[in-house]
Amino acid sequence: MHTSSVPSVKARVLAIVAITISGLCGGLVGYAVTDLQCENGCETLSASIGLGSALLAAGGVSVVVNLALKAMSEWKTTERQQSARERFPIE
Repeated sequence: MHTSSVPSVKARVLAIVAITISGLCGGLVGYAVTDLQCENGCETLSASIGLGSALLAAGGVSVVVNLALKAMSEWKTTERQQSARERFPIE
């Protein structure tokens, strides 16, 4: 029987949720800071900075999530290999 080392659906869903939340938070912070600094009602500038901040935050978190999912996959593979070595020792 061959089990997959692909991360579980739960892990992938949590990854998407984390990326989405970070993008929303980054966008809100970028928009709010720009809006507070601007005196003449710069909605377009605030929205642009907010969008850029959202993309940067989501991009950064997606890199971390990708590395975490790869580490989980490698961990599963290593555990399976160790288990196989213990069941079928080479003498």
